[in-house]
Amino acid sequence: MAEPHDLTALEQAAAIARGELSSVELVEHHLTRVDALGDTVGAFVTVTAERARAAARAADAVPADGRGPLHGVPTAIKDLTLTAGVRTTFGSAAFADFVPPVDADVVRFMAAAGLVSLGKTTTSELGCSLYSEGLVAPPARNPWDLAYTAGGSSGGAAAAVAAGLVPVAQGSDGGGSLRIPASLCGLVGYKPSRGLVSGGPVGFGGYGLPTNGPVGRTVADVAALLDVLARPVPGEPYLAPAPPAGGWLAAARAAEPGRLRVGRFTAPMLADEPVHPDCVAAVDRAAALLTAAGHEVVEVPAPLGPAVWPLFEIVWYVLALAPVPPEREGHLLPLTRHLRARGAEISAGTLTTTLGELQAQVRLGLRRTAGCDLLLCPTLAAPQAPIGWFAEGGDPAEDFDRQRRFSPYCAVFNVTGDPSVSLPVGVTAEGLPVGVLLTGRYGADARLIATAAQLEKSSGGWDRHPAIWRAVGSANVNGSGVGRSTP
Repeated sequence: MAEPHDLTALEQAAAIARGELSSVELVEHHLTRVDALGDTVGAFVTVTAERARAAARAADAVPADGRGPLHGVPTAIKDLTLTAGVRTTFGSAAFADFVPPVDADVVRFMAAAGLVSLGKTTTSELGCSLYSEGLVAPPARNPWDLAYTAGGSSGGAAAAVAAGLVPVAQGSDGGGSLRIPASLCGLVGYKPSRGLVSGGPVGFGGYGLPTNGPVGRTVADVAALLDVLARPVPGEPYLAPAPPAGGWLAAARAAEPGRLRVGRFTAPMLADEPVHPDCVAAVDRAAALLTAAGHEVVEVPAPLGPAVWPLFEIVWYVLALAPVPPEREGHLLPLTRHLRARGAEISAGTLTTTLGELQAQVRLGLRRTAGCDLLLCPTLAAPQAPIGWFAEGGDPAEDFDRQRRFSPYCAVFNVTGDPSVSLPVGVTAEGLPVGVLLTGRYGADARLIATAAQLEKSSGGWDRHPAIWRAVGSANVNGSGVGRSTP
């Protein structure tokens, strides 16, 4: 018999609509799981149990005709995302007691849609790294094998979804921060087109690279949350692409993108790094499934190569210069301090020139694949990375370089602004997930989502669970076998 967390987000909402479950019951069920497993997988920095219970009661009181597709469903908010009245640390001990006075736009939209947040999910410090191992919470661990990282910067969000603590979660992606954790944890992580989802109300920093987005177990769940997040907001700096008729969930449910030309490549773009055979095999499998679905899959050169890395490097250093009170700089991690020190050396003129040259290189690169509707490549150069591996040598420069070599694909599409999704197509011999990256043309989110849903269907579905999924109430939560991969 299925337990409530076995249901997808849309199935949980449907059960509420039928009167089979209440939002209060779902929230209590998931809070029990958070209490049992949250620290084990390092999913949460802050759990807001009483707020969640109150929100669930309010959700149950809403008349049926005022409810949307995810009404009453438990979720979580990334700890980089402003949440009024809730401790928001940005993953850093420097902000351990910070409580924002305002909500981010996406937080408002989720509450208005009847979603119930259980708390703030673990992230990397100031979003600076692709792993989530800081000082304000336990490290975000991969529920498929607790020895491995859940990634970053949306690592806690992915750990929470993969462990069944929430069915779907909000995250953000400035260089792969949704897609990397999704690949590691066997999930669907979606980076929308630039401008589709508001980054407000606090400016539009990051030169257009970061965006909010969803992570979930199925394409339909992710599309449903995108419908919630993608609302027009006056004053946004980028023009939002038009939504499809019926919304993004309708595109996922139809799963009919038409016949497409898909450009396939496996060469890393930001590092001269060997690609693990399991990552190439996942791309091969995705290409075969796309071909079987009637699409034309062709080999293309990678849009960019490792020669552009020095341009990206300068931008990442400057992005680390988020405002931090001078008296709290000493609370930052060595990697963050290293990135900020490098960023402080870069002049405004150098940054401006770099951004212009980077855009020029991206334009040239995209001309090489101009005849393709979608691009297919690995999400990462290796399937997994152990907890502590990136920083194990104690040298922040080596830490940063390991991250570049581990993830040489995702960040390019933050610069282009194109929609991009990591899909759990592959699996290692040990049963651990392997993602592939499918990227569409700017504004063509509906086509990308429809193709992802089509690929999900032809794969036989991706809603697989690790052993820890059944661990609540068991004495083996931290014992032998728990957290090891099983279908």
